[in-house]
Amino acid sequence: MELIWEGLKKAFHMLITGDPEVFKITLLTLQVSGTATLISLAIGVPLGTLLALTQFPGRRFLMSVVNTSMGMPPVVVGLWVTIFLWRSGPLGWLKMLYTPYAIVVAQALIASPIIIGLTAAAIQQIDPKLRLQIKALGTTRIQYLWFLVKEARFSLLAAVIAGFGAVVSEVGASMMVGGNVKGQTRVLTTATVMEVSKGNFDVAIALSVILILLAYLVTLWLTLLQQKQRGV
Repeated sequence: MELIWEGLKKAFHMLITGDPEVFKITLLTLQVSGTATLISLAIGVPLGTLLALTQFPGRRFLMSVVNTSMGMPPVVVGLWVTIFLWRSGPLGWLKMLYTPYAIVVAQALIASPIIIGLTAAAIQQIDPKLRLQIKALGTTRIQYLWFLVKEARFSLLAAVIAGFGAVVSEVGASMMVGGNVKGQTRVLTTATVMEVSKGNFDVAIALSVILILLAYLVTLWLTLLQQKQRGV
């Protein structure tokens, strides 16, 4: 209990004093995970809508792949991103490995299946009669899709919350493609693992508390936005 108490006091001290190293790590965590979530949203909503509204051979197989990928272990994603970005790999010429961009790519790959799967489920749950009514209004295809996305917006915000939660808490992929380089690619999860390996449990507890606080504040903002639109 003393160790936990010391960790909580350390976290409070870091927050109050504005520790520059912790502030930099927290800011990078927010930037990387936020960017990855936005990219996965841009990829996931169109693809999820396409899967929900179209019929083609292999659609069910593709849906099963997406649903399986929603639980893809981050270390697997990290391994394949590392292989592709390795200097002798297919995308090695980009020289992105061990940079924040590589972490963004890995986290976007982790979050995209979640956004695609939840978007497809949300669009499919819309009442077919409502779809017919929207079409009967003489809408263009773009307007039709826009109405469907608006109708499913609460579920889509839930998908964003799930996607952000998945990437901000993962450590395997960030460690593999980012390398936990101080001042460059160190985020809260990788910093926590490093402090545990060094036996600095009080600092590790402090970083974990800050990570939970960051995840909670972002999720709280998204939840309030979601509930505000519902008029609750």
